[in-house]
Amino acid sequence: MAAPLLLIAAGGTGGHMFPAQALAEAMVARGWRVKLSTDARGARYAGGFPKSVPVEQVGSATFARGGPLDKALVPVRIAGGVLAAVWGMLRDRPAVVVGFGGYPSIPALAAAVLLRRPRMIHEQNGVLGRVNAIFARRVAMVACGTWPTALPAGAVSRHTGNPVRQSVLDRAGAGYIAPGDYPMSLLVIGGSQGARILSSTVPVAVAELPDALRRRLRVSHQAREDDVGRVTSLYEAAGVQAEVETFFTDIPRRLSEAQLVISRSGASSVADISVIGRPAILIPFAAATGDHQTANARGLVDAGAAIMIPESRLDAATLAGHMAAVLSQPEAASQMARQALAQGRPDATERLAEAVMSLVRKE
Repeated sequence: MAAPLLLIAAGGTGGHMFPAQALAEAMVARGWRVKLSTDARGARYAGGFPKSVPVEQVGSATFARGGPLDKALVPVRIAGGVLAAVWGMLRDRPAVVVGFGGYPSIPALAAAVLLRRPRMIHEQNGVLGRVNAIFARRVAMVACGTWPTALPAGAVSRHTGNPVRQSVLDRAGAGYIAPGDYPMSLLVIGGSQGARILSSTVPVAVAELPDALRRRLRVSHQAREDDVGRVTSLYEAAGVQAEVETFFTDIPRRLSEAQLVISRSGASSVADISVIGRPAILIPFAAATGDHQTANARGLVDAGAAIMIPESRLDAATLAGHMAAVLSQPEAASQMARQALAQGRPDATERLAEAVMSLVRKE
């Protein structure tokens, strides 16, 4: 008898794909077959999935990109993707379908609705994304990564937390070394593609730190490709040793070694910071749908684990002041690290896997 099949549908950003990868790892370990349904963009983030997980690229589209003709063809492309997903499910029937958001998750979720397959969605943020909002009342359960999450009337919720990759779990609760008179690590991350506002502000803020503090800093800064040269030059001019890359493949290690993290407050970043337990300065992306990054940051901020600076109030002087306050007060920084760890959900993946299993038991 063939092992049960889990079909995971996820969009093409790290925020959707990393928790999807974590669930895939857990279900493969439980003896399930797992398939990933995504688009060409999402497939680029699938390299960390277990080798046994096939990637099925589906037709989908978004109204957010392209010209008038592209937008006019969106319904046609989505319909084609749905038909392909229906045919795929008829050939190999999934026991459960789980969507993680993003337009590429539409075909598989819509097919699951049409074929009445057990289905659920996982919402990483404190505000439902556009696609998850469409399906929230058409699935058996909305697994919430951030609590509370605003849901429409009639939607069934379960707080699972946001799954993190095994490489993050391997460093969960790693001992925090408080700031002191030694080389300290600052990690700057801005989502899967970096953040231009951080690239413009953080190096200038570092340059404004007191000399004694600035000379002890070692910076890892994730930046967009066209910002790398400029950011590198700014750190060099400030006399600060910095690694500036478009993408760090070893974020968990760098997080565990950091005395302070400056980051956007995407759901995956917040989950990683809290599971490992590090003080953070969070700058929510102002254009995020429903201002969900502010909602994501709220738990760490309210717990005293993070400082939040809205984009509208972000400038080098303000940021430098907050950085200096954390890095010059070792006990306060250690308390922030402890509070961050207390907010972490290292068991989120198992909670989500159990939610999947509960749908099978109900069938």
